Amino acid sequence: MKNFYEILKVSPKASNTEIKSAYRRLARKYHPDVNGGSQETTREFARIAKAYEILGNPQERARYDKNLLQSQFQNSNTGDSVFSSENLHARRWRQMVYEKRYNDIIDRMIADERRESVALQKIIFPTVGLFASTLMVAVFKPSFFAKSAFIGKIIFVSLFIVGVIHLFSRLRAGFEKYTYHSENLHDSIFEENEPEVKPYSRSAAISFLVVGFCLCLGVGLFIGNYLEVYFASSLPTAFSPGLKYEFIFYPPIVVLFVDAMHSFAARYD
Repeated sequence: MKNFYEILKVSPKASNTEIKSAYRRLARKYHPDVNGGSQETTREFARIAKAYEILGNPQERARYDKNLLQSQFQNSNTGDSVFSSENLHARRWRQMVYEKRYNDIIDRMIADERRESVALQKIIFPTVGLFASTLMVAVFKPSFFAKSAFIGKIIFVSLFIVGVIHLFSRLRAGFEKYTYHSENLHDSIFEENEPEVKPYSRSAAISFLVVGFCLCLGVGLFIGNYLEVYFASSLPTAFSPGLKYEFIFYPPIVVLFVDAMHSFAARYD
């Protein structure tokens, strides 16, 4: 079985970034366009491309690692070495090594999936919190800020500022990780710094946020019109009959608290 790690000259424990860097370094060296179409370098380039096709994909890499490990384990059962002996202790040692390396593969897969899940949650929770809070504010039209004391207004403003900074930092991180500029979309192995492949365009992400915010606001106002009399009459001190300027305070504050609770819960997950 071909050892793609040896082809790319990386360790089996190499990170995805290290594998990608090794591929680009070797691809630039053996690319047919650089070597005048030499058959030898073309074959080597094909081997490198195939290796990266497998190792560059986390799922394919995991399957390959399992097959490679199984192949190495089977080969260790043949030969003249003491480690290939049929002695009970030798067989037990080989099994322990196999299980250890297999567990390392599984642990790496879980760690990669967890990192990706955490990164995705850091953008999903604030976005959902922004949309949901905008909808609720438009429906209920709270007037806590206007009717609070001076110290309460200071607290509201402080939380609003922190919430806005937090929201923009989350959105910025999400944009950097999951979106690309259409005009900069390219992927050349001759570039020293490879652009990361990202699923969404920057304009599509901005459009999603704007349309989602406006839609939640519109739906909330539509629903709120039917409930306006009920809330204004039952809780006149908490809700106003119309949407006032202070509505902008609430969504960032809600996002701040939702994200804080999620972060706290994630520590004990």
